[in-house]
Amino acid sequence: GEELKIKQSDVKLTGWALECRINAENPEKNFMPAPGEIKFYLPPGGLGVRIDSAAYPNYKIPPYYDSMIAKVICYAETREEVVQKMKRALSEFAIDGIPSTIPFHLRVLDNDVFLSGDFNTKFLEQNDVMNLSKEG
Repeated sequence: GEELKIKQSDVKLTGWALECRINAENPEKNFMPAPGEIKFYLPPGGLGVRIDSAAYPNYKIPPYYDSMIAKVICYAETREEVVQKMKRALSEFAIDGIPSTIPFHLRVLDNDVFLSGDFNTKFLEQNDVMNLSKEG
């Protein structure tokens, strides 16, 4: 119950943040979990890139629990900059031994409708980002 020393009107919003949840899943099979062993794991880094993960080489993704490998969170001053930063981070993220949702996220980030910012909760139904075997 103590009152805060600042008011909501004192909070200034700056910049953009974007998060991609990297899962051991197959987007082309309705995001079916793909448990297995991570053979190689090297997450990205750099200014404005944060990784929340407990994964490591030889870690086994169990079939019984959440298939999340990592959360990649990027921050930048503008939406365009944060999208570019996320694309770089995902392109540098190295995971081997299991499938991941990284290619799916990259397709979303390259989609013209997503880039325009003019989309809604039917984005996946209305845009061809699920077929990962297709080019961009």
